[in-house]
Amino acid sequence: MATGAQIQGWSGPSRRRVPRFPMQAPLDVTVLRSGIPDTVPGRSLNVCERGIAAMLAGELVPGETVGVEVRLSLVASPLRMRAMVRHQSTLRCGLEFLGLSVEQRAAIRDWAKGSKVETEMGASPMSTVAEERKEDDTGGASGSCSNGTSNGAATPRKPKKGWRGVGWAILLAVLALAAAAFWWRWNRGWEELESGLNSAETASVEKPQAQVPAEVMEKLLIHRVEPAYPAEARKANLQGIIALDIVVGRDGSVVSMHALNGPVVLARAAMDALRWWKFDPYRVNGEPAVVETTVAVEFKR
Repeated sequence: MATGAQIQGWSGPSRRRVPRFPMQAPLDVTVLRSGIPDTVPGRSLNVCERGIAAMLAGELVPGETVGVEVRLSLVASPLRMRAMVRHQSTLRCGLEFLGLSVEQRAAIRDWAKGSKVETEMGASPMSTVAEERKEDDTGGASGSCSNGTSNGAATPRKPKKGWRGVGWAILLAVLALAAAAFWWRWNRGWEELESGLNSAETASVEKPQAQVPAEVMEKLLIHRVEPAYPAEARKANLQGIIALDIVVGRDGSVVSMHALNGPVVLARAAMDALRWWKFDPYRVNGEPAVVETTVAVEFKR
């Protein structure tokens, strides 16, 4: 089979111009599938002012525009923004924010500062955090005397904590333990999902039992989704027929595919539609079988 159209990843030095911060928080990604909104749940891996990396319970297609909703700790309401899928590998994807407002950028910076997270390069997210903490400890002055005065003024002593303060401390400790338990169970569930995904990928490498002509498989097609004509292809006046090699599983679903020709943007659109195609199972000796065939998808204005 010929080499398919594939999306090349970046393996060189980082091209990011803003720091990114590790963050694990629940998020929802909404994408239009044949005109119908589909919400894919997931969790974030890292975030910056330009985009977010996430692990999702479903696959996206690079070039798709999606809606993202994520709740940052210390931020009252969830952030809702539009993004474009820039990278997709299994269930991991990279999303670039589109039209992020000044308030949303400030919310991300405030979250990074308030959470005291470090960038993935090991640097402090805000160079002023240490200075601000120092100012808080010294009453805002650049230096302090050993007798507790600053600029000649005595620093007032803090009142001793009573039983009320102890009660609040116990309550906060209980809430922290409950949050930690919830977080452990949520994270464990995602780890099980990822391990199940790896097992499913290993199992899906089953070799096709037969090469079936396209006209035979076309008669077994019971659900077809027409591809969306990409706007960038329409602007460039790209059109033609995209041929694809596909593998159909025992249940009639398309389990793998790759394009044999055509521009990458049209190949992506064709594969996005083929994910939803469904066939009556092809039978060998009366039993459903994994088979390989070729299909063609036409794009014309």
